[in-house]
Amino acid sequence: MRLSVLDQSIAVAGRPHEESIRNTVALARHCEALGYQSFWVSEHHNHPTIVGTAPEIIMAAIAATTERIRIGSAGIMLPHYSAFKVAEVFRVLDALAPGRIDMGLGRAPGSDGLTAYALNPLANERPEHFPSDIRDLMAWVHDEPLVEGHPFAKVKAYPAGPTAPEIHKIRHYHDHPGYVGPHADGVRAALTTLAQQTVGPVRLVFTAHSIPRTMEANSGPQGGRYTAQLRETAELVANAAAPGMAWDLVYQSRSGAPHVPWLEPDVNDHLTAIAAEGVRGVVVSPIGFSSDHLEVVWDLDTEAAATAAKLGLPFDRAATPGNDPRFVTMVKDLIVERLDPAAPRARLGALPVWDACPMGCCQTRA
Repeated sequence: MRLSVLDQSIAVAGRPHEESIRNTVALARHCEALGYQSFWVSEHHNHPTIVGTAPEIIMAAIAATTERIRIGSAGIMLPHYSAFKVAEVFRVLDALAPGRIDMGLGRAPGSDGLTAYALNPLANERPEHFPSDIRDLMAWVHDEPLVEGHPFAKVKAYPAGPTAPEIHKIRHYHDHPGYVGPHADGVRAALTTLAQQTVGPVRLVFTAHSIPRTMEANSGPQGGRYTAQLRETAELVANAAAPGMAWDLVYQSRSGAPHVPWLEPDVNDHLTAIAAEGVRGVVVSPIGFSSDHLEVVWDLDTEAAATAAKLGLPFDRAATPGNDPRFVTMVKDLIVERLDPAAPRARLGALPVWDACPMGCCQTRA
């Protein structure tokens, strides 16, 4: 069995923060001695408890004091940084530990909106460039050509070397039984709870993270794939949990500058609208999320629930997959698929999915 560790450099009350960083490096050495496969570190900012703010530096310290264990980032929050600079950092890391570096990337801020602006004054513009930043980063890390006509086509990321950080991408799983099933069970349970609170028409409302409209327009080879996948997931979950019930797809967790158009309607605005239509109860299912993290707990359990209470609208939020065994098994199966193209593939939907993004996928269109 291959075992790995994700460490977040957690601060301990009454102990100095530098001790947490040193403990992370020491833990990596200990894990290597125990035979662990890999050791990953995270990135968070402006958080008094999670103090691993610079995973690339911690990775370098681990590389200098270990010999075998793989070292990874989980992940580098790319919108804070230049894709070229991240490529250079990981080329250096690979020079320190050739063939042992894994690069995990994220789009989220790893903190609050104010901190995102402190890290990058153009934070409001970066999310829509995330797909092209990923594309450029992968090319720079592996010393491959950038897309035709790229303004930085002659720029190279050094140091060069025979190895490079490995980048793996599991396929999209929006229609996988291990994702749809737990969401459907969450909806059924929420509807049962809501039935004890209300008599009258009930609406099923699915939510997902809002993104800039330009990012949605460029998602997938022909554009519009983000909302297409969400609608297919919503339909699969609704048909499994509540056949025939009316449902809507709305958005939450908007950020960025107010003048930049993002996907709408916002869940709070939508609750106001359906209450005016005469709906007497609502189940909100966050199908765009796999776990009950901050954006679910705050945006839905706190803000949306408060909106519903103000409207006198009975409200229940469906659970996300979280650590449901079907979801955990799905992740394992997707990794097996990635390693073995002949492995069986479980799917419920019709939208195409793939292991490697087609050339030009999510590329900004004129």
